[in-house]
Amino acid sequence: MIRAGMVSSSIAASLRLMLQSVTEPTKPLIRAARRLPVNRTPVWFMRQAGRVLPEYREIKKRYSLLEISAQPELCAQVTLQPLARMPLDAAIVYADIMTPLVGIGVDLDIKPEIGPVIASPIRDRAGVERLRALEPEADVPHLLETLRLVRRELKPDQALIGFAGAPFTLASYLIEGRGTRTFVETKALMYGESGVWHDLMSRLAGNTISYLRAQVDAGAEAVQLFDSWAGALAPNDYAEFVAPYSRQIIDGVRPAGVPIIHFAMGASTYLPQVREAGADVIGIDWHIALDSAWDIVGHDRAVQGNLDPAVLLAPWDRVAERARDVLRRAANRPGHIFNLGHGLHPTIPVANVERLVDFVHEQSAR
Repeated sequence: MIRAGMVSSSIAASLRLMLQSVTEPTKPLIRAARRLPVNRTPVWFMRQAGRVLPEYREIKKRYSLLEISAQPELCAQVTLQPLARMPLDAAIVYADIMTPLVGIGVDLDIKPEIGPVIASPIRDRAGVERLRALEPEADVPHLLETLRLVRRELKPDQALIGFAGAPFTLASYLIEGRGTRTFVETKALMYGESGVWHDLMSRLAGNTISYLRAQVDAGAEAVQLFDSWAGALAPNDYAEFVAPYSRQIIDGVRPAGVPIIHFAMGASTYLPQVREAGADVIGIDWHIALDSAWDIVGHDRAVQGNLDPAVLLAPWDRVAERARDVLRRAANRPGHIFNLGHGLHPTIPVANVERLVDFVHEQSAR
C-alpha cells in the first residue's frame, strides 16, 4: 500500500532535483559541497550547538539533552546560539545520534560524562527483532519541527544541516550498553553471529534512511552521516561488516537531492572504502593531512576538515598557524568545507572559536 505521506515525500524529492538541475545553489556551504566556486571557504564545527557556549550551559543547568531535544522552540534556540555569536556558514540541528533510537522505544539515558547508556543491551536475535521501523513524523516530530523553526530563522547565505549516527556507531552502543574503548561485545557479535549482526545493521540502515529523508523534507539542506567509532575496525572488517550499510544509506538518501557528508572518525587507513560509499563530501579527521586525504578520495569529491579540535586550546598564534596550514593544503580548490577533525570540546575557549571563523573567512577570500 502506498501512503499519502510517501507520495508527498516522493513529489518533494522530485521537485528538489528538478530545481537543482536548473539553478545553482547560492549558499557557500552547499556550493562547496557541490564543488562549485565560492568567494571564501565555508566553515562550521561539529558540536557547535552547545559545548563551548556559556549561554548553552545555563540552559543545561535546567534541562538534559533529551529534554532540550523534545522541546522544538528551546532546541531551535540552542541550534541557533552559535550563529548569533559568529558568522558560521551553517547551523546543525541540536540532537543526539541516539534520537531515532529513543523514537522507536529503546530504553536509554544520556548521562553527563558517560554518554548514552542502554538499559537492556542487544546481544542476540531476539533483541534485534525488538527494534521496529522508524516512522519519523510519529516518532521524532519534535526534531522535525525544530528543523522547520531553524530554517525560517537562518540568513539567506546560511545552510541547515541534518545528521544521523551511522549504523556501526549506533550498533556499538546498543550492544555494549554504553561507550567503550575495546568493543569486545560488538566484535564478538560481529564475528560470532554474523547473521544477527547483518540483521541489526540492516534495520539501523533502513531507519537511518527514513530519518535523514524526513529531515530533508523538514528543511535540512545537507545531511551528515556520523560514524564516530569506525576507527575501531580493521580495514577488512570495515569493508565486510560496515561499508555496505553506509552505501545503502547514501544511496537511499540520494533521491532527496541534498549534499551528503560522510564522516568516519579514525578512517584514514581506509579512506578509499569510505569514498566508495558514495557521499558528496568526505569528512577528514586530523590523523592525516588534508591534501593527502583529498588525493586518496579523489578531487571529484568535496572534503571537510580537518583541524585537530585540541589545537583550539592553544594560544591564538598556534591556532592560526594550524588553520592556515589546513587552508594551504586545500589550496582554494572548489570543494573544501573548513571544519574540525572531530567535535568541539567543552573546555575550548569560545573566543578562539569565534576568532577562527573570521580567520578562515579572511584567509580564504578569493
